[in-house]
Amino acid sequence: MAKIYYDSDADSSVLKGKTVGIIGYGSQGRAHALNLRDSGVNVVISELEGTTNWEKAKGDGFDAMSAAEVTRKADIMMLLTQDNIQPSVYKNHIEPNLKKGQALGFAHGFSIVYNQIRPPATVDIYMVAPKGPGDLVRQQYTEGKGVPCLVAVEQNPSGNALKIALAYAKALGGTRCGVVETSFSEETETDLFGEQVVLCGGTTELIKASFETLVEAGYQPEIAYYETCHELKLIVDLIIERGIQGMRQVISDTAEYGDMTRGPRIINSQVRAEMKKILKEIQDGEFAREWILENQVGRPVFNSLAKRARSHLIEQVGEKMRSMMPWLKKISGGK
Repeated sequence: MAKIYYDSDADSSVLKGKTVGIIGYGSQGRAHALNLRDSGVNVVISELEGTTNWEKAKGDGFDAMSAAEVTRKADIMMLLTQDNIQPSVYKNHIEPNLKKGQALGFAHGFSIVYNQIRPPATVDIYMVAPKGPGDLVRQQYTEGKGVPCLVAVEQNPSGNALKIALAYAKALGGTRCGVVETSFSEETETDLFGEQVVLCGGTTELIKASFETLVEAGYQPEIAYYETCHELKLIVDLIIERGIQGMRQVISDTAEYGDMTRGPRIINSQVRAEMKKILKEIQDGEFAREWILENQVGRPVFNSLAKRARSHLIEQVGEKMRSMMPWLKKISGGK
């Protein structure tokens, strides 16, 4: 079983007198910076001058500066730009200014696990990964609660990397509810697998396939949208709140019987075998190499697939149906 840490396991004094640099002021970066500052930590911010995020950082009372300057000023850093940007930011701005004894943190292990960033052995490498979007990380903190986090250590020349990670997680509010210890490889591989097989890839394809099946059978697209897409949130919310069996206790017996008898016909042995193939592609680096090359040549496959997805009938129907649901405007998010 995983080791889980709470407030009493984390020593906030580890960050006392230290400067923490947040590189990237997006959704996570802003939440990290504000929570750390409210926890009494000295924070400096890196963002590109003139960008929306740069203006946001200035508006929040930070003096935004370059990644190189943050690296020179900070004792502890957290790199929170997107995966495909991290290697360039590191090579051009962070690496030339790194000093022995500094600590460099990540919220996702992709760049380290797939050798896009290779820090010197004299630098602590740690991870603090909140299991929720930045807005939620901030909201829960301001309410005196927290979002669970993962922590990991990849390099530990100082002997204090785990203490730094736990103190950082505590400053975010994570130890209020629990911080789970993992490794860079476990976090990265399971994260990619979850995105591809369930959370994004598997779910979106299941929605589209079921929608297409009903429409091709002559059912109205609007009705098909309700039954294959809109009501998914109800079921997911129940699973998150109560677990799978808790969800089954709430739905009708008819739905539960259909769930247990027909579900295994959809997620059958062939699907499970494909899941194992996808996991192997993640573990041996095949997916990472593909994605890295895709970015290097200008994302032709990514852009083509995204364009095709935007033109799918379910998007047209969904936009119309969502306009009938004013409460959905309260739900925000994004990359």
